[in-house]
Amino acid sequence: MPPLFAVCAANAGVTALLGTGPTRLFPFGDAPENVAKPYAVYQVLNGVPENYMDEPPDIDEWNIQIDVYADTVSSANDVLKAMRRALEPHCYITRLGGTDTEPNTQLKTTSLDVSWYHPT
Repeated sequence: MPPLFAVCAANAGVTALLGTGPTRLFPFGDAPENVAKPYAVYQVLNGVPENYMDEPPDIDEWNIQIDVYADTVSSANDVLKAMRRALEPHCYITRLGGTDTEPNTQLKTTSLDVSWYHPT
């Protein structure tokens, strides 16, 4: 797995919005109940080894989805922008999601997908 959390937690723009100790970026399904907003979760969509005919793979491509939750659309978009700036030097942004309202919590959401080549 690429160092997604480490990259984001080391970025001042991200931590200004998602905090430190802890940085509110969690593996999918692990966000604590009643966590402060905004926060983000990530999940691996898939991983693909870079296969070669004459040797084992030395790099894998990881496709990761990041979902942002916030009280307002502008806050969700601010987090999306900060995460994008932090991640772009390390991986490719392959999708920027739209905004929506989560029906159970009324939190505003947005998302992005990244494609990250990471050594095995």
